[in-house]
Amino acid sequence: MARQVRRAFKYRFYPTEEQAAELSRTFGCVRLVYNKALEERTLAWYGERRRVSYVQSSAALAQWKKTPGLAFLSEVPCVPLQQALRHLQTAFANFFAKRAAYPRFKSRKRSRASAEYTRSAFTWREGRLTLAKMTAPLDIRWSRPLPQGAEPTTVTVSRDSAGRWFVSLLCQDTITAAPATGAAVGIDAGIASLVTLSTGEKITNPQHERRDCARLAKAQRDLSRKAPGSANREKARRKVARVHARIADRRRDFLHKLSTRLVRENQTVVIEDLAVANLLKNHRLARAISDVAWRELRRMLEYKCAWYGRDLVVVDRWFPSSKLCGTCGTVRARLPLDVREWTCGCGAVHDRDVNAARNILAAGLAVTACGDGVRPQRDTSRTGHSSAKQETQRATTGISRL
Repeated sequence: MARQVRRAFKYRFYPTEEQAAELSRTFGCVRLVYNKALEERTLAWYGERRRVSYVQSSAALAQWKKTPGLAFLSEVPCVPLQQALRHLQTAFANFFAKRAAYPRFKSRKRSRASAEYTRSAFTWREGRLTLAKMTAPLDIRWSRPLPQGAEPTTVTVSRDSAGRWFVSLLCQDTITAAPATGAAVGIDAGIASLVTLSTGEKITNPQHERRDCARLAKAQRDLSRKAPGSANREKARRKVARVHARIADRRRDFLHKLSTRLVRENQTVVIEDLAVANLLKNHRLARAISDVAWRELRRMLEYKCAWYGRDLVVVDRWFPSSKLCGTCGTVRARLPLDVREWTCGCGAVHDRDVNAARNILAAGLAVTACGDGVRPQRDTSRTGHSSAKQETQRATTGISRL
């Protein structure tokens, strides 16, 4: 079965000096409009308890362009500025719905420099992309082809901290569901092993950051010795950013390959609902937890399962997967982290991680068998995952039968 999804294709491009200057001005104006609109909304909300709509912010933007101090806003394309206001509107909608924290101001140094162009602000002709206010198309490196006959509806241009330029093209794509299979897998996330599967396989942690630790330390030492505000300091900062970018790229590539393999081989994927933000409070393990990127792996599994017609079941974070004996169902009172293998009273010897993965799989299958709307809905508008929080007891009692 095929389905239509909106999919972003990201490519690197190399702008000319004129294009780089134009895009840099646009990035600055987008950030300024976002921050100024956020400031006015904040004053209205905390001072008068009054909400400012997108229409009102858009009208205010028109007035800002007429003031002498902000007349330069008219020199850049208007669509990215309007899109910044729409993004702010979405941020406030999420805040009022209690789905997110209060919107924050964009920093020139720390925030991602980007601008979004809708269909009226760019030209797509014969596979060449030309943005508004530009005379020449972007020099894009087409690392992979776009879907046959697809045309971008939204274009997002960005520049990362390492100075690399990227363009993301949002297109309509047709994705065919993967062939059905009866296989199911439980996944236990870890640090020594990135993940342990219920089949007994352990995926080794690549430790991308540790492999580049010496290079990163040297680049950071060089940066600390440069005078603030100097050109040499900016060069040293770029060098540090390139090392971080290399680590992030390798980590992302590994997680994509791992998540794609798991989705292709299994009809049902069961994972734990880990509270990564709370785990990062352990300062002894925070760096290692950040390096394994459990949340990014879950995000990839969510949308890939939704795309390819797989079931993703999320087991409650309080489910005692490691302390539960998969043979007799006994739950140990304590199991310190340094205990990697333990023996149950029934005589069963368990590898801590393999036992946890098998218990996670059994709990997920029990939850799925119980029904009650727990099976995730696979569609293109929402991610295909479900929480097993309400089914923990039934899943626990059903483990010995599975």
